[in-house]
Parts: sequence; structure tokens; C-alpha cells
Amino acid sequence: MKIFVLGAGAWGTALAVNASARHQVGLWARDAAQCALMRSQRENARYLPGIALPPSLAIEHFDASAWARQAAQGDLFIVATPMSGLRPTLELLRSATQPVAWLCKGFELPQAHGHASAPALGLMAHEVCAQVAPKLFAGALSGPSFALEVARGLPTALTLASNDGEFSEQAAQALHHARLRIYSSTDVVGVEVGGAVKNVLAIAAGIADGMGFGHNARAALITRGLAEMSRLGLKMGGQAETLGGLSGAGDLILTCTGDLSRNRQVGIMLAQKHSLPNILQQLGHVAEGVYTAREVHKLAQRLAVDMPICTAVYRVLHEQMSAASAVENLLSRSPNSEFN
Repeated sequence: MKIFVLGAGAWGTALAVNASARHQVGLWARDAAQCALMRSQRENARYLPGIALPPSLAIEHFDASAWARQAAQGDLFIVATPMSGLRPTLELLRSATQPVAWLCKGFELPQAHGHASAPALGLMAHEVCAQVAPKLFAGALSGPSFALEVARGLPTALTLASNDGEFSEQAAQALHHARLRIYSSTDVVGVEVGGAVKNVLAIAAGIADGMGFGHNARAALITRGLAEMSRLGLKMGGQAETLGGLSGAGDLILTCTGDLSRNRQVGIMLAQKHSLPNILQQLGHVAEGVYTAREVHKLAQRLAVDMPICTAVYRVLHEQMSAASAVENLLSRSPNSEFN
């Protein structure tokens, strides 16, 4: 199979490296200078340092003419851009007959729609696709996965979800192997809600860790966070099994506990009283939870879903509440039945 990965960040590069052992893979980068360095150094030093790019992996500079010449040769397209790049990439692919899977998690910000009638709420990836390219065979690839470990070939399990069950099964089989297990699903909403909300909760976990609250508090936060994620996902039409599976609970656990989590690092630095602009500058990579927190807060209000942890993260990020005050508010909440 010939796979084109569109986006040469950490995750796109990692998946391209992983898949190149079994498929013919092209990794497309929009930055011409980055593309040239990757070709000469056989390494993505900016986003995935220390990982050698296999000789068989083709590095392509993404421009309209080069894409037009080669697009028809691909069998599967994988969109590995941040959420902000999903819409323009899907617009480019809207007439494709080949299947498309995206890796991005979170919400497209409302202003990204580029027109006055844009809705007040951000859209999840499958909603963007329904607007831009409704005829595509498309779906979301998500689950507990750090790019570095995928690139190193360490065991990882993901879920590929599509409304088209046949596509999700076929694409999952194409990408699946002993060290990268891919499970198919038709619950796109559940998979995408899990992938979005876990980033907000990882910021909360980072705040708790940064304030030295210990492992007991972290376990409680993850468990109560999963309850919030599930309430929202079920309200939006997702399935409980999905939210308790790889792309929900699995991704939440990894992102809230792993040192490679950018969103957890945001929380740790917030607890250390760094300003948000300074944190984002230090990271140098996109931390989707920062932007997702606002959209999750809006959704929770609109759908009347109780999400106190996500609300606290939103207020720290976007209403200048201190991390200490947010934690105090959460701890002072009245006791309640666990499953209400």
C-alpha cells in the first residue's frame, strides 16, 4: 500500500516511520526548509529528534503542483496536522476517492471557519469533514500514544473510527501489526470526545502534580475526569464502551501520567505560576488542551453537563484564576453520590 502522511510534526513523522516498515510511505511537509533538513539529515530534528528516518521513507515538500502530480498514486491519506490545519487539508482532499484518516484531537476554533456566519461553537474533526468533504471515506485514528514511542516501535494500541464500518476495518487492517495494534470502531463521536477532553484533564493532572498533591489525588482526578468525559460523550451520542476504551480511558490515563504529555507539562508550569504565553513559548509545540478547554466549557454549558474539573481548567487558562484558587474551589465542593 502507498500511504501519504500530510503533516511532518512529531505524530505524523512517528506514524510515517512506523508504517514505512510495511508500506511505501511519503511524508509531506509544508515548510520547505524543514523538508530540506529532513532529507539531508534523515531526521526530524525539530519535532522528533534522535529518530532516524528510514531510507525508504520519501520526504516531500507540500505544494499544490507537487501534490497534484502525486496524489492519485496514494492508497491512503493520513492527515497529521493540528486541528487548525484540518479544514484546508480536507478541502484539498474533498474530491479524493482514496480513504482519509486524521490524527488531530480537539476542536476547530470558531474563527477558523473564515466567514461571518461561523457557529459560536468549535467543531470536532468529523463535523469539519461533514462540512468540507462529506463524500470522503474518512475517520479518526486515536488512542493512548506518544509519538516518540510509536517511532521507536514500542507496543501501542489505537482505535480507528469511521461511520463507514467497512472503511474502518480495512484501514485498521492496513496499519495494524504486532507492535501497532489498530482496533476498528463506528463510534466517531465517542472517539473524538475522548481525544479532545483528555487533553483538558491532563492540564488538571499537571496542576495537581505541580502542586505536589501526590498519587492518590492524581488517581482521583483521573477517575472523576473520566466521569466528566463520559457524561459529555454520552450526551453527544457517543457510546459508553468507547469512552471506557482506548480512545477514552486509555488516552486519558496516558496523558495524565506520562512525562511526554505536553498538556500535563502546561499544568505543571501553571502550578509553578508561569504565565500561559510563557508556557506556550517554552513548549514550542501545540498543546491542544489550552484551546480545547474553552470549547469544552461552552459545550458543557450548552448541554447542561456537569464538568467541574474542566471548568476549573478553563478558568485558570482563560479567566486568570490562580491554580491554587481553582484547586481550593474543587476541594470545597459539597459531597455527593459518586455516580450521580
